[in-house]
Amino acid sequence: MDPITLVGSVVLVVLAITTHEACHGFMADRLGDPTAREHGRLTLNPLPHIDLFFTILLPLFLILSGTGIIFGGAKPVPVNVSRLRNPRRDWALVGAAGPLSNLAMAVGLALLLALLSGVGLAVPGGSLTEALAIGIFVNVLLAVFNLIPIPPLDGSRVVQYFLSGEMLASYRRLERFGLLVIVAIVFFVPGAQRILSDAIVTCTAVITRPLGIWVDMEPILRRALFP
Repeated sequence: MDPITLVGSVVLVVLAITTHEACHGFMADRLGDPTAREHGRLTLNPLPHIDLFFTILLPLFLILSGTGIIFGGAKPVPVNVSRLRNPRRDWALVGAAGPLSNLAMAVGLALLLALLSGVGLAVPGGSLTEALAIGIFVNVLLAVFNLIPIPPLDGSRVVQYFLSGEMLASYRRLERFGLLVIVAIVFFVPGAQRILSDAIVTCTAVITRPLGIWVDMEPILRRALFP
């Protein structure tokens, strides 16, 4: 990976991760909980959201090592569910805001790549094309991965809206060891990575193929997903 592609990719990865967290805060603030604003986290400036290891060092290591998996995170935005106007409904909306922001960023980057390709500034195999393609890929990955309905991922917040009673209580108890379950599934369940990869590729295709840029992106995404 050349230096321009590397720098561009790291910048877009950091923006994808930090914007995801910021949008949780924006949604919570809109629904009555100003906790994120009170902690200075209600901003698209990535600096307040950056965690040195999870936001920068881990994604950079995974990109450079060619593992085929790009993962990271920002400092979680604080949300006080009790301050939401309708806690049950609004908690689900706050959870959905992060993945939806990543899908919106993926669409925006795809439109930018299509525009630059149309005027000849982004060419197949070029640094700009590869950096934007990786940015699209990472945003789609974050959206798809975070929608997995296992606590504490965002998808579980949405699922909780449809549960009640003992079923809801049992589901919430999964959060104590949810990350271990997620890691076990992704790395040790046969076919899990392939299912996740297929979901990412399909979602990326839905976003990019109508813009005519999937052909340029496919080799890049395939290298990232299946090294």
